[in-house]
Amino acid sequence: MSETPGGASSEVGRLRTVMLHRPGPELARLTPRNNDSLLFDGIPWVGRAQEEHDAFAEALRERDVEVLYLVELLTQTLESPEARAAIIASTTSALHLGDSLRTYLEQALADLDPAALATVVTAGLRNDEVAHRSIVTSLLHPEDFLVDPLPNLLFTRDSSVWLPGRVAVTSLAMPARIRETQLTGLIYAHHPRFRGVEILHGPQLEHVEGGDVLLLAPGVMAVGVGERTTPAGFERFAHQVLSRGLAHTVLAVPIAQERATMHLDTIVTMVDVDTVVIYPNMADHLRALAVTIDAATQQLVVAPEQSFFAAAAQAMGIDELRQIDTGLDPVTAEREQWDDGNNTLAIAPRLAVAYERNEQTNDRLREHGIDVVSISGSELGSGRGGPRCMSCPVLRD
Repeated sequence: MSETPGGASSEVGRLRTVMLHRPGPELARLTPRNNDSLLFDGIPWVGRAQEEHDAFAEALRERDVEVLYLVELLTQTLESPEARAAIIASTTSALHLGDSLRTYLEQALADLDPAALATVVTAGLRNDEVAHRSIVTSLLHPEDFLVDPLPNLLFTRDSSVWLPGRVAVTSLAMPARIRETQLTGLIYAHHPRFRGVEILHGPQLEHVEGGDVLLLAPGVMAVGVGERTTPAGFERFAHQVLSRGLAHTVLAVPIAQERATMHLDTIVTMVDVDTVVIYPNMADHLRALAVTIDAATQQLVVAPEQSFFAAAAQAMGIDELRQIDTGLDPVTAEREQWDDGNNTLAIAPRLAVAYERNEQTNDRLREHGIDVVSISGSELGSGRGGPRCMSCPVLRD
């Protein structure tokens, strides 16, 4: 693997390295009883989801993108005794375990090799998979999870965001996803690939999720504030990037606190240096507050609210942030937005990956000169995420 640590300053710079998570045994843990709490809208066909994901990864490799896999990085990270101790401690800290079971699990996990330990902390551990008996295990159902599976690891965009020369480990809002940032943070802190990289934010701070962060241009970021990223999370994150000179302007973009618009990138993504594709039902209503920093006092300065497109163009220093209005009737637009039609991954300017099922949105992209790499996502999309959600760019030109 390349030893370049990573970094990105835009959404469309030539993608060089990306981190993905190939669907694994954690998806097979989803049932009608737990899929809602684990944030999936259906029970995916695991084998087909893996085939779809493999095709996604191969499409990136064919375009000279280095693909890193999260679990492979985690397994290599767990060769470190310090990393092993940290993940065992965080995994067994849950209050529902009780002292007796916790003590047993601490030793049982310590006895596992790195690959087996990585499987447990990602795929989970059921009550009927341990030999220990305590009052807790006796009162739980055999199929109850002692360590919950992490099916949303598929969406690597959310748990970290690469910025110029450093990475922000995020703070995930939903209880089902909190442990994901523990794993991501562990990788960045202990894997040799990322030795010495500066880590910002972290799961102990206010909620900010990667799907809400758009790197509009070098020096300009937009952050959605809604269901997953809180106003306090935005404030903390904006101060971190502005005070370090990683951006001169950060736009706060209020979005509806709804499942269909859980992140800003479910509404709008970039497909060229000055062009976005956007959910047409919200294009006229998207607003933004431009936030800068006072160099003398290091206090944030908040401009009056205005149109997202006007605020973005002004911050980017361009006449207009062009939008590809998909031109769909309201019902079709709602259907394709629900199926992540606006959640594209730019490999380079005017070259983007999109789900093939969103035919009309993809046709409009092509009409505007965007080369669309279409991939199948009938099973991958059951967790409500598209190509951008499933990818964490580690290095862009």
